[in-house]
Amino acid sequence: MVERVIAACDGAAKGNPGPAAWAYVVADSAGAPTRWEAGPLGHSTNNIGELTALERLLAATDPAVPLEVRLDSTYTRDAATKWLVAWKRNGWKTAAGKPVANRELIQRIDALLDGREVTFVYVPAHQVDGDPLNAIADKAASDAARTQEAAAGTAADLPVPDPVSASSRSARPAAAAGGARKSSAGAARGASSGGGRTLSARFAGTCPCSRPYAKGDKITKVGSSWGHPQCAGAAV
Repeated sequence: MVERVIAACDGAAKGNPGPAAWAYVVADSAGAPTRWEAGPLGHSTNNIGELTALERLLAATDPAVPLEVRLDSTYTRDAATKWLVAWKRNGWKTAAGKPVANRELIQRIDALLDGREVTFVYVPAHQVDGDPLNAIADKAASDAARTQEAAAGTAADLPVPDPVSASSRSARPAAAAGGARKSSAGAARGASSGGGRTLSARFAGTCPCSRPYAKGDKITKVGSSWGHPQCAGAAV
């Protein structure tokens, strides 16, 4: 009997929006990769790539087996967990009364999560000693976004992540959000701060990409406003 499956999923958009793609890698209970898949999305956004990656992963794994999902998107993690409760209660409207972005995609994820034991674990991207499964999924998504071609394989032909320089190392430790629908997630503390610094949001708000962030989420300067760290650099 399989104790659990460990997996990672990621999305990419070259330009955000731009040529986009999704990818996931599935491993055994010890974390050894067994298979992977990636697919193109045409011209789209990074968030759609991230959400699609999670949807495809959930659809490609046995719902009867506990699943640990590693991902570097707090937006995807929180959309699939705590934000869903309020969105459904509010008739799929945000706290500001606006329609929830990517509603149909998030609803499909919600249906795939129903009754499953899924644990979401946030892992920072592009780290020297980062999560190896996340690095593989990131590389697969990036390649698919660039080529706009689908790809898949096994442990014998895993995508090889690009080297990461030591200067990319993050001081932030990986933060886990456990449980089938449990995680953490919001406006800026010290609005005069910028230059790439990441802060914990004191209030919920909306990133310039039009996607929300919640109180407690990590945010940074995105143009003249505040938003998701992954949106600070347009190229993914």
